[in-house]
Amino acid sequence: MEFISAHQHMRVGVDGLKWGVESMCAVLSEYGVTIAPSTYYAHRARQGPSKADWADAQVIDAIWQLRQSQSLYRVLGARKTWIVLRTNGIDVSRCVVERVMREMGWRGACKRRRVRTTVADPAATRAPDRVRRNFVAGAPDRLWVADFTYCRTRAGWAYTAFVTDVYARKIVGWKVATEMTQKLVTDAIDHAIDTRKRSGAASLDSLIHHSDAGSQGGF
Repeated sequence: MEFISAHQHMRVGVDGLKWGVESMCAVLSEYGVTIAPSTYYAHRARQGPSKADWADAQVIDAIWQLRQSQSLYRVLGARKTWIVLRTNGIDVSRCVVERVMREMGWRGACKRRRVRTTVADPAATRAPDRVRRNFVAGAPDRLWVADFTYCRTRAGWAYTAFVTDVYARKIVGWKVATEMTQKLVTDAIDHAIDTRKRSGAASLDSLIHHSDAGSQGGF
């Protein structure tokens, strides 16, 4: 029993797999020492927490105390948490800190990459600004303003292009995609045109479409 407990967390080689209880019981059986895995687990249950369990509990308590002492420590990852623990005189290996924090669900804060939705295209011909920053319209379908936004999802970034009617102050067209492309912008415009035509818009001949100088919409 002691042999299995002592070798349970050891690995085969430097970065190999851990020795499992079932595999060690099978090897011991080949050499005449028959121990069923259920027998070992029943023995462990009677013995109570092992030395490894107590060691993990002490590390968990140390990290918890550290994270409670200052809000700064709650955003540290495993590496920096390990450094702080070592600085405070707690002798623990980095891999143990990584494992314990992973099991407890403690994660460090990650700097999120800022997404630029307006990227000027120096090679593109800039369209004239017919609005001159005067975003006022006297009737529907006279001035549309295009814009771009994004949000992070579990599957990655989601980008939304939308077209707003200045007079009605409502979105008349939009499109969502996983990449910032010119097609995303033109699809939003096409959606707006189709929406207004199906709503009975008389004519779009006097319409002005205003967008920024981004490489996606600066066409």
